[in-house]
Amino acid sequence: MYNNRKKRVFVQDIPHIPVLYREVIDISKDIDDGIVVDCTLGYGGHSSMMLDASQNIELIGIDQDSTAIKFSTKRLEPFKNRVKIKKGRFSQVIKEILQEVDPKEIKLVLADIGVSSLQLDEKQRGFSFLSDNLDMRMDTDSPLSASKVINGYSLHELEKILQEYGELRNYKKIASEIVKLRPFHSAKDLSASLRSHLPKGKNINPATLLMQAIRIEVNDELGELKNLLQSIKDAQLPNAKIAIISFHSLEDRIVKKTFASWAASCICPSEAMRCTCGNNHSLGKILTKKPITAKEDELKQNPRSRSAKLRVFEMHR
Repeated sequence: MYNNRKKRVFVQDIPHIPVLYREVIDISKDIDDGIVVDCTLGYGGHSSMMLDASQNIELIGIDQDSTAIKFSTKRLEPFKNRVKIKKGRFSQVIKEILQEVDPKEIKLVLADIGVSSLQLDEKQRGFSFLSDNLDMRMDTDSPLSASKVINGYSLHELEKILQEYGELRNYKKIASEIVKLRPFHSAKDLSASLRSHLPKGKNINPATLLMQAIRIEVNDELGELKNLLQSIKDAQLPNAKIAIISFHSLEDRIVKKTFASWAASCICPSEAMRCTCGNNHSLGKILTKKPITAKEDELKQNPRSRSAKLRVFEMHR
C-alpha cells in the first residue's frame, strides 16, 4: 500500500480528500514511466499523488468543470512539465488523446465517476439539497440544466428518469407531484416539497435518489461512462490498467458487466453447443474480483467515501 514515509504527498494539503487515495496509489505504484490519464481531474488530488509517487510518469488530466481546471492547474504547477490538462467530457477527450499519443504509452486510465465534492460544496452549482437554484451542470456551458428537466420535461419523461436513474419505487407518484407543484426554482424547495413522498433511510437524505436521477440526466453520466469504456476498448491499450471508481449501483453495474465482457475469451452465444469464435477474444484480466471499498479510517475521515467502489482491469491487448 501507499507508503507516505517515502513520498512528499500529504492528505491535509488537499482541500478535497480523494476517495480511495491509498488504493489508487497502490494501483499506480509499479508504473515507472509512460502516461497516466486522469479522466476526472477535479481538485487534482489523485493526480498530484500519482505524479509525486512516480517521478517519471506524464499525466493528462480531463475535466469539464472550468472551476476544477483552474484550481487543479495551480495545484499541479510543481509538475507542470509532466502535465497536460484538457477541458471537456472525458468520453470525447479520451478519443482525442488516443489520436495524439501512442496507445502503448498509456499505462493507467483512472476515472472517479460522479459529482465531486467541489461541486457539492458550492451551493450555487445546484447539486446540494440546500441549493437556492436548480442547475447541476458539471459543465456550466451545457444547455441542459436541472431546472429544464424539472420544469420542462413531460410526466412520462420524468417517470422514466426517476425509475431508471433514481430506482425509485414510487416514481409515478413523485413525477406526478413534480408536475402538479412546478415550477420549482431551487433544489431546496424541490426536496422539501417532495419530502413526504421520498424514501427514508438511515444516514441518507430522503432526496438523495431524486437528486441522483436528475443529475444523471443533466450530465448524461451513464452514457458518458459507457462511451468512455467503449473508447478504451476500441483503442486496445496493450499496457494499461483501467481503474474506475463509481458511487452507485447503476455505474458499478456497467463497469462490472463491461470488465466481465472484456475478460471473456469465448464470445459465442450462451446457447451455442460448442465454441466457434476461436476462444481468443480476451482483452486482459480483472484485477478486482470484488470492488475495493474504503477502509474504516477513511470512512471516518471522509464519510462521502462510504459509497465508493473501485474496480480494476488490466489490458493485455
